[in-house]
Amino acid sequence: MELGEEARLIGLARGGDYAAFGRLVDMHQSAVRVFLRRLAGNHADADDLAQEAFARTWEVLYRFDGSSSLRTFICGVAFQYWRRARRAQNRREKRETAYAELSDAEANAPPERVAQRLALRRAMDELPEDQAAALALCLGQDFTHAEASEIMKLPLGTVKSHITRGRARLRVALGIAETGDE
Repeated sequence: MELGEEARLIGLARGGDYAAFGRLVDMHQSAVRVFLRRLAGNHADADDLAQEAFARTWEVLYRFDGSSSLRTFICGVAFQYWRRARRAQNRREKRETAYAELSDAEANAPPERVAQRLALRRAMDELPEDQAAALALCLGQDFTHAEASEIMKLPLGTVKSHITRGRARLRVALGIAETGDE
């Protein structure tokens, strides 16, 4: 969809047009859900967070000033919901739930693939939340560092540092690098 059409839909949605907002949700829901799935570790929690984020976006759409893309704005709202949810959960309960709820695709995957995914999930769970989010956005979702900076409300250099440090920690956790490589 063209930026002009998106701007028109935003204007209509700001005026209370639910159908226009629905079209905006349709345009951006895939990116938001995939981003949240990478952070949350399972589809159900990610979809719940995405629904909350879109509902909140409807309420705060007037704050969108066009200085970034609408996708970036919505992912910023989603990131804040994920952050709150993560803080509310016990880390151990979160890990056990994520491992217990393997999707059908993972259950039918070769055992070594499942083991790799679980190892990556465990390693991501051990990262500080800002490092995990930066990696999920930039490496998992192909957001630019600048977009991740805006979503996370952090300076660009900080996001770049989170990505560098997060990668190094993942490599060590996954046995790809020596602990002295950090």
